[in-house]
Amino acid sequence: MSSQALWITTKAKDSLNPAQVETTLNALAAAWDGPLSEFLRDFPLGEEALIHLLAVSQICAERLQRDPALLRWLARSEISMSDRGPRRMRAELQSSSESIPAENFLALRLWKAREMTRIALREIADASSLEDTTAELSCLAGVCLETVYDECDTRLRSRLGEPHTEFTVFGLGKLGGRELNHSSDVDLMFVYGEEGQVSSRLSNHEWHNQLAEQIVKSFSGGEPALFRLDLRLRPEGSAGPLARSLESMENYYAGFGETWERLALIKARRVCGSNELAYEFLRQHQPFIFPKNPTPELLDEIAAIKRRIEREIPADELDVKLGAGGIREIEFVVQTLQFIHGAQQAFLQEQGTLKALRAIAQLELLPTSEVRVLDESYRFLRRIEHRLQIEAERQTHSIPDDPVKRERLARSLGFDSADAFLAEVKAGNERVQEIFDRLVASGTAAPAVNLDIFADPARATRTLNDLAQGSVSFHVAPRTRQIFRTLRPLLLEELAACADPDATLIAIVRFVEAFGLRSLLFELLATNPKLLELLVQTFDASFFATNVLVRHPHLLEEITRSATLNRSLSLSEHASALDPFVERGDLDAIRVYRQTQLLRTTMRDVLGLSVLPDLWQEITDIGEACLLAATAIAGANNLTIVAMGKFGGRELTYASDLDLMFVGDDFRAAQNLITALSIPSPEGVIATVDARLRPEGEKGPLVSSIEAFEAYYRDRAQLWEIQALTRARPVTGPDQESFRAIAHAAWSIAGRDPNLFEKIDAMLHRVRAERGSGNDTLDFKTGVGGIIEAEFLVQALQMRNDVRETSVQLAIVKLAGIISSEDVNRLERHYEFLRRLETVLRRRRNTSASSLPADPAEQRKLAIGMEFKDRQTWQEQCERARADIHRIYDKYFHS
Repeated sequence: MSSQALWITTKAKDSLNPAQVETTLNALAAAWDGPLSEFLRDFPLGEEALIHLLAVSQICAERLQRDPALLRWLARSEISMSDRGPRRMRAELQSSSESIPAENFLALRLWKAREMTRIALREIADASSLEDTTAELSCLAGVCLETVYDECDTRLRSRLGEPHTEFTVFGLGKLGGRELNHSSDVDLMFVYGEEGQVSSRLSNHEWHNQLAEQIVKSFSGGEPALFRLDLRLRPEGSAGPLARSLESMENYYAGFGETWERLALIKARRVCGSNELAYEFLRQHQPFIFPKNPTPELLDEIAAIKRRIEREIPADELDVKLGAGGIREIEFVVQTLQFIHGAQQAFLQEQGTLKALRAIAQLELLPTSEVRVLDESYRFLRRIEHRLQIEAERQTHSIPDDPVKRERLARSLGFDSADAFLAEVKAGNERVQEIFDRLVASGTAAPAVNLDIFADPARATRTLNDLAQGSVSFHVAPRTRQIFRTLRPLLLEELAACADPDATLIAIVRFVEAFGLRSLLFELLATNPKLLELLVQTFDASFFATNVLVRHPHLLEEITRSATLNRSLSLSEHASALDPFVERGDLDAIRVYRQTQLLRTTMRDVLGLSVLPDLWQEITDIGEACLLAATAIAGANNLTIVAMGKFGGRELTYASDLDLMFVGDDFRAAQNLITALSIPSPEGVIATVDARLRPEGEKGPLVSSIEAFEAYYRDRAQLWEIQALTRARPVTGPDQESFRAIAHAAWSIAGRDPNLFEKIDAMLHRVRAERGSGNDTLDFKTGVGGIIEAEFLVQALQMRNDVRETSVQLAIVKLAGIISSEDVNRLERHYEFLRRLETVLRRRRNTSASSLPADPAEQRKLAIGMEFKDRQTWQEQCERARADIHRIYDKYFHS
């Protein structure tokens, strides 16, 4: 082993993510002139800081792999050793390209991605305070907005003429407070000066709304991604025009402005456009934002906003932003004090949370000890949030459930263990929650009616009242409340049949608020009980479907009016629908298509329109069609792509990875394809790829020739790798038949080993020891009589008897004659039961699941989701299924 290879191996081994670090360092070393280790010895922020970044940030690691020159740029002291303001950022941007607007602002996108890497590195190296990091991220967004605005404004003036009034762009939320994180939505509001005409055919209103549309369009789509824009904080939310005149703004806030909108405007800050217009807007709305005498009714509405915060997330999710004692509660305490005292104390009128906290301390509005708790907790939680988002620049605030990822996060933040880290989080949250509960009204009115179906009837009553009153949304007309009185009993009847009425009611509220036109929606649901039933059942069954519908409310009507809800779509139909996106290279459109089709499939599932094997086929066909579309866009058609695992068996379920292997010689094409599939976006990813089943696993090359595959499986492959080939299914590429023959030869030869069953049994015990939770009763996947035991039995029998079938369920049927018909029937029935259990769990949370919930209440929800009348009947079926599977396994393995 060369000294360079040894250095890379040592650095990777000592890091928090050895595989990712080793892959990146190898890629950099291969593109480097001279030893990489020598170059990094004098790295300004230290070699260890860079290694730490590679370990905790997949997206930064991939950027450096694609562009090693980025490392040389980061190694310049003037780049990485100091923070930047807008002047330096603009100068750097201008010097990076002659034509920034060309190719949908490609130069701006590349510059933004580079700056994000620099800012992440400085934070990882502790070279930047929280204030500096958030200010730089906010400045970066501001420069991007200013650049796009200037270009769109220039284009529109040349095409449609000059408006004789001004335009300004306000940042709200974290952008307004100069507090952006590594994957914030950028909350914006567009304002123009006066109504009037640009020409006889074009009004100022039309002109400035076209300008706003062009700005929004320029930010959406394109790679690398710019910032996600969110305009839902504008008057009337998604239902209102993108841009309004100063007078229209004044009329809206005077007549319909809600308390939540007052709180939102506390953070309003001009980002680009006219300074004078921005000043006039804020001056005009000063009494609205900071009322001189807040009434009790206004404070009651703040309590209603608190209830909305409570229902944002599931109670069992460790969310550092929205959870109890989290970032949102700290911000809420600060904004409540600003709202109450801001008119009398101009010193409080700060957009930033930490600056406002300092003002609260100086004005002694809270005890010094409580201010310290809020300040320290805010910094700690924002640090966790940043570390979560640096990984892939995805908008996540949840501490991962996965023990490996949780441990990596804890150690990255300087803790010795995940337990110590979680204890610190819990202690801080409890201190914040005490302050929050004391300061903000709790809204403890007794329930107006007896709602026994809910775990918390008082909370449910308040939530139902919020639906009718619209206390945290735009103005609700009396007619809307009248329609809701008709809808309410129908809604409660549907909720009574749910596994989790509380969570489903919260999902309904979120959807109503996202839909916007609640009178139209209430009337639609009140007059169409089947649509109401579908909506409630979907929200009860799937958090994924809930989030998609909340993000895209129009999909409800689009899917339910389509003839495809009543039938499955074939692979070829999906491919035809994706063809236009492939022609224009539109990955975002593929992501949207995938989400829409998964939502449609979920609705078919909850309505009972798709039996389980057909559901697997539908989800597999969606994944395969999107994979083939991305393959064409990424230029990977010369690769042979092999589906493995449940993808190979056409038995994918919700939240499944795509297990893939690549045959050929084009490493770059495979890497480009994986990036295209897994790169984060506002619409999620096309697929999460798992390529660890390839020869040598993570240490092996991503792509190998057909000859290398043949030699490996003939000479070096371990039995588990050969066993996995029973499910190998080439999906595209020139070497499909050759690979199919190699795979069959490998596992059929291994099947002749007289010790085959003993070896597979030993492997099962090893899997159980390494992947089990330690509670066999709950481990329905790895435990005794679980899914993997059934699959190992089927694969062993296939190998011994040369039964060619990639689907486990179809393979069971083909074993008729090899094992008794009674065993075939029981194995098929019980395996499908356990897979249904897995599917319902995955459908609900959109995450992998291998263990039952320990909480009996959660088990009851699962039983109802599987259409059992009670938990006891369901539990008996679970025990019977696993006992029968294990009895059959023992019969053929230990006879």
